[in-house]
Amino acid sequence: MNNDLTLYVAAFVDELVKVGVQDVVVSPGSRSTPFAIVMAEHPAINVHMNIDERSASFFALGMAKAKRKPVALLCTSGTAVANYLPAIVEAYYSRVPLIVLTADRPHELRDVGAPQAIDQIHIYGKHVKWFVEMALPESSNEMLRYVRMMAARAAAVAMTAPQGPVHLNFPLREPLMPTITEQTWSQIEAKEPSYIHVTIGKKTLEDEQFRQLYEQLAHVEKGWIVCGDIDKPGFAEAVTKLAEALHYPILADPLSQLRSGTHTKDYIVESYDAILKDETIAKILLPDVVIRFGSMPVSKPLLMILKRHPSIAQIVVDGESGWREPTYTASQMIYCDETEFCSRLAQFSTPLPRKSEWAETWRYVNKIAKEVLLEVKKENALFEGKVFIELTELLPEQSLLFVGNSMPIRDADTFFMANGKQIRVMANRGANGIDGIVSSALGASVVAEPLVLVIGDLSFYHDLNGLLAAKLHRLNATIIVINNNGGGIFSFLPQAKHKKHFETLFGTPTDLQFEHVVRMYDGDYQNVTAWDEFRYYVKRSTESEGLHVIELRTSREENVAKHRFLWDRVSQEIRKFLKKRRTQ
Repeated sequence: MNNDLTLYVAAFVDELVKVGVQDVVVSPGSRSTPFAIVMAEHPAINVHMNIDERSASFFALGMAKAKRKPVALLCTSGTAVANYLPAIVEAYYSRVPLIVLTADRPHELRDVGAPQAIDQIHIYGKHVKWFVEMALPESSNEMLRYVRMMAARAAAVAMTAPQGPVHLNFPLREPLMPTITEQTWSQIEAKEPSYIHVTIGKKTLEDEQFRQLYEQLAHVEKGWIVCGDIDKPGFAEAVTKLAEALHYPILADPLSQLRSGTHTKDYIVESYDAILKDETIAKILLPDVVIRFGSMPVSKPLLMILKRHPSIAQIVVDGESGWREPTYTASQMIYCDETEFCSRLAQFSTPLPRKSEWAETWRYVNKIAKEVLLEVKKENALFEGKVFIELTELLPEQSLLFVGNSMPIRDADTFFMANGKQIRVMANRGANGIDGIVSSALGASVVAEPLVLVIGDLSFYHDLNGLLAAKLHRLNATIIVINNNGGGIFSFLPQAKHKKHFETLFGTPTDLQFEHVVRMYDGDYQNVTAWDEFRYYVKRSTESEGLHVIELRTSREENVAKHRFLWDRVSQEIRKFLKKRRTQ
């Protein structure tokens, strides 16, 4: 009987469950056998098999992001461990709690040429919040207390602000087969029950600090509230009440969760990126103060304005005590729970009885920009930005919209307009990479349905093996592939002017036929050539089970031209309005 190994691993897994970990994503391997079998036997753990570790780690990332809770990852020793790195980097920078469990060779088999033995100590470097090399399995009461404590501590560190991944490395000797019986769980409970509970509180300020801050803002008419990627229940209602109190427009990134929902949209400005692309207009609409929540928004014009105008008093509010301040111009960093901050500050303020000319100006220029951008609804050409205009109307209630990086997230920023539906928008914007997006979206689909992923052709190609999860776990997902045959975002950059090497180095056309790979994974594939077809297949797929891939083939050159035409039209119309207002 392998009693030491069995009780040690079972105690660790049982403690993970007791601290709230319900899901583990497992990749097959020999050295990780004890954990895999014990997890499969535990009645309260959901085991999600994913053969490829790279895909598995992004699958866990998406699930943890959607659940807002830690998800565990398990793999064998060797290069399997290294394949987790891209997802761990993304989890670290996007503050997603992952508990990474890697099996390892025991110490006597390291650095002696043993097979599948690499240096796994601190392999993820500074991209995990905490690393521990676990002790070899024993079943003494002291060691069972130790292993339970490590499980509880791992979950606590992953969930403590700023949230992120932790890594526990387990050296294991053969034999590796645990001896799980019906009595194992009661045996470890009797021998060494769970005995520690970690409570994690919220950061707040003193009443006097809120009062001083309100007095600081009360006489400043020209303010912005800027909301980047922030996905916290209750925040939307709290920040819109603060906007009403201060009469500040909210420049709302698509990942702020402010463009969809039942909260008031009176102060929501979703077209700010298009508005601020014109430097003349931006100077007229400059604020005196900015209150910023969440990560830095997708919009580059907004980032550049904050960097170029350090005289703007910029207040960054971060409930997780990080340092999301790439502009180097912030005047205040406030560590306070964002929802608490908005609610408490609004309580100190009394809404102005008169209308704010500043807020009205922003409301009107946003209206102008939206009217111009929504003109593409009338067009028949397969314009990439129109995908998000259509989805605003097509997506059912309680949908999860996952958006790929490069052009899709920027088009979501421009064309996904405010609406009254409950639509949650997610993306991997920690490191902004194109890897693992299919796997992340499918991981999120375990938690929330219906899932719609909008992704470019290169990102889709990059994670085609992620589609296996949809087949293995019978997941329901709609994937919209915008195929402009290459890296569409580079066509907007200065590199596009260098025609000689552009296609080879940046455009990178692949001419792939995605239909074949979708069929391989038992998915339904449709290549749409008209918007009526698009609407039909999106509606059908979101109401059906299984994997559905809808492909739109577009032109990179036409896409660039249309975007620039629309941005110019937005600028022209707003300039007319501002000129007219100045002459009145």
